[in-house]
Amino acid sequence: MGILIQIAIVLLAIGAVLTGFQSKARNRQWDSLMRRRVDAYIDTIRRERDNPELSAMGDSELRDLLHSGALNMRAARQRRGMVITAGGAITLIAASFAGSEQGWTAFALVVALGALAVYGLNTYLARKARAPLERYGIDVERLRIE
Repeated sequence: MGILIQIAIVLLAIGAVLTGFQSKARNRQWDSLMRRRVDAYIDTIRRERDNPELSAMGDSELRDLLHSGALNMRAARQRRGMVITAGGAITLIAASFAGSEQGWTAFALVVALGALAVYGLNTYLARKARAPLERYGIDVERLRIE
């Protein structure tokens, strides 16, 4: 039994190292794609001249604003994912407790209420993440990378 635990620990360590390497590669790929998107958006801002505040900024200032905004949106999206996962887990645990006491109806009711709460929280956090960029008149969809 002890050898199985040791094998499991070694496999988990190998998995953690491989995940770390893959995340670094993904981060580099995301960063290069984001830089291309930011440069293209700067060209669009210069060409269209719709927003005088953005048009008046220098290229480096505008690049910093757009890139930091994209990084902030990425961090907010990751936070939202963790909040949604935690909310789903809490909803499932609460629904299990309610279902064990009151039956399927209580389980379904708690799941529905939890889903509504998590959906509302997700919508609020998404709008909160977009607000600083929209305040400058930046089209957030141009910076989104799925």
